[in-house]
Amino acid sequence: MLDQAVAIVPPGKGVPARYAAFSGIWAGQLNGMYDGRLAVLTVSSGGQVTVSYAWGDLADNKPGVADGSGRIVGNRLKLGRLPNGADITATMPSEGTLDVAYTLGDQTYTGSFARVSQ
Repeated sequence: MLDQAVAIVPPGKGVPARYAAFSGIWAGQLNGMYDGRLAVLTVSSGGQVTVSYAWGDLADNKPGVADGSGRIVGNRLKLGRLPNGADITATMPSEGTLDVAYTLGDQTYTGSFARVSQ
């Protein structure tokens, strides 16, 4: 899972609140059984983000962590493809909740994540 040393950089004053809301560490389960954590490390005023994503056993994948970047558009954060080949999209239906879709190969896993730290 995520290293305890993962550092979240608080969004600056120029970052719109709708983007700043994504900042922090989020945790949940995909398909009700696969643990995941998404750390949104930095958020820029233009909606660019840097992240770390950690997963437990996920189908044939062993636990791991991958760093990436992406962009927030509206209430949706779309990451560029992670080094393990996964695509992740996180939509914020309401403050404090992310609906996450994790696609690897031809499989998509979904779940709801909650913020566990700022």
